[in-house]
Amino acid sequence: MKENTMDLKNKNENMPEENKMGTEPIKKLLITMSLPLVISNLVQALYNIVDSIFVSRISEDALTAVTLCFPFQMLMISFGIGTAVGMGALLSRYLGAGLLNKVDKVAHNGIILGLFNYVIFFCVGLFLAEPLIRMQISDETVIEYGATYLRIVCMLSIGFMMQITVERLLQATGKTFYILFTQGIGAIINIIFDPILIFGLFGAPKMGIAGAAIATVFGQIFAFVMGMYFNITKNHEVTLHIKHLKLDFGIIKEIYKIAIPSIIMQSIGSVMSLAMNMVLATFSKTAVAVFGVYFKLQSFIFMPVFGLNNGVVPIAAYNYGARNRDRLESVMKISVRYAIGIMTLGTICFWLFPNTLLALFDASAHMVELGRPCLRIISLCFPFAAYAIMRGAIFQALGKSVYSMNISIMRQLIVLIPVSVLLGMTGNVNNVWWAFPIAEIVGCTTSALYTRRIRRKIIDTI
Repeated sequence: MKENTMDLKNKNENMPEENKMGTEPIKKLLITMSLPLVISNLVQALYNIVDSIFVSRISEDALTAVTLCFPFQMLMISFGIGTAVGMGALLSRYLGAGLLNKVDKVAHNGIILGLFNYVIFFCVGLFLAEPLIRMQISDETVIEYGATYLRIVCMLSIGFMMQITVERLLQATGKTFYILFTQGIGAIINIIFDPILIFGLFGAPKMGIAGAAIATVFGQIFAFVMGMYFNITKNHEVTLHIKHLKLDFGIIKEIYKIAIPSIIMQSIGSVMSLAMNMVLATFSKTAVAVFGVYFKLQSFIFMPVFGLNNGVVPIAAYNYGARNRDRLESVMKISVRYAIGIMTLGTICFWLFPNTLLALFDASAHMVELGRPCLRIISLCFPFAAYAIMRGAIFQALGKSVYSMNISIMRQLIVLIPVSVLLGMTGNVNNVWWAFPIAEIVGCTTSALYTRRIRRKIIDTI
């Protein structure tokens, strides 16, 4: 008996400890898993807001110009992040399978693809910057501002493309803590250089909107350098060397199998922004500037929820794989409550303090008049969006990412754009803002229907 007891004790001691995602209380787990990502996303949101605040000090035309550049920056982000997502997911898969020779191949081909994306957008900046702005508006001052800004951020986008790539290498190998430093240093550099280069402080040349663009790419280049340093010194799962930069079309094919759906999903937002700019430009350039301000402000509300979304995915996926239905149901309920709570606070802020928020961007009286109803009307959609975002995390965790893509297409292309065009025909720009709550209600309803389907076909079978 004593021998059997000792054998059992030794067996228990040798058993691997279960991952915290299967044991830790869901509320605590959600917070600990999501908080670094929430902080990282808030830093990025602050980065965008501060950039636009400084630009608004040049003139309202400059702010309008940056808004017109935003769809093409979003497209650049879509290609950069989408490709990096594919690289990171494939690298993690090979790392988990112990195929270390393929890990390095994926990393180096990911870097090559990042450089390829840079060449594409270098050409966009060189040849298409002015035509892309001109297609949205006819004001020559705004066109000149916009073409200058877009040309610089595209032609010097190597920092952004490489920053995203090296950060995904860190994330894929579990070194997410270091990403806080890379993104933080990028944001700080941008914030420091924005006023110096825009207004010519401390003996620097007064560069105006070109200074804002250069400050942005400075931040991205510094973040890339910091990310490369962390990969070389801390990320021992990946060995980077210039001599290993060799194309492997089999690896590239596997990367894009994962990357293309992500690129498509993120590009939808670019199409939506472009269409909205064109609708609003028929009213006035101030209406376009107001939309730009809204987009910057709402990122500060949405980014924490996206951080929560990224924290939910591995928890839900782990417990689905472990066939732990109770924990899966719990994370579904609690994450939605947290997200709706955050978004509801955002709606309240937009309703109570629209003038204060607009004043951050040096808004004129006319801009405040247009912006107040914009912030209040569009913010009504925030709680509905919260539900859809968190359900999207569950769809991804259960292998149904196509549901999220369908919902994005439904919200932003099938509903939002046509409804905004129709409401624009009323001749009242305030009516256009209602397209956003309408689209999010449709997205929320579609998410609920998809949730019923996965509950019936997947969760109820656990």
